[in-house]
Amino acid sequence: MCVSYISLVITTKLNNNMKTIIETPNAPSPIGPYSQAVLSGSTLYTSGQIAIDPNNGELVMGSIEAETHQVMINMKAVLAEAGMSFDNVIKSSIFISDMDNFSGINNVYAQYFSSDFPARETVEVARLPKDVNVEISMIAVK
Repeated sequence: MCVSYISLVITTKLNNNMKTIIETPNAPSPIGPYSQAVLSGSTLYTSGQIAIDPNNGELVMGSIEAETHQVMINMKAVLAEAGMSFDNVIKSSIFISDMDNFSGINNVYAQYFSSDFPARETVEVARLPKDVNVEISMIAVK
């Protein structure tokens, strides 16, 4: 199922700070009651991205490398919608279903950062949404 919509930016006041909801059709639509990202001041908090191709709504599950690339492509789209890139990322959280996939995920992840790598943790979890193998969220600052 392919859902198309236009980019959406909603700004609300939150304790004297502006809270801006970031949404882009270039990343998968949320599959629950959450936003793709929230910008508060100059800090962007992204929701976890999984390997859903936003063009057709299908999961990309051919290999851990292909899955991770799709996750990073989705994250790139969310960052871009907020006027940021991977250069702005200060923290990443990686959730994986099998620590044996760490090396493949790490090799792909490294291709998206040139230097000054963000802080990061990688955690093995029992299960992820839609039974994917990897989910990544990020915090970025302008």
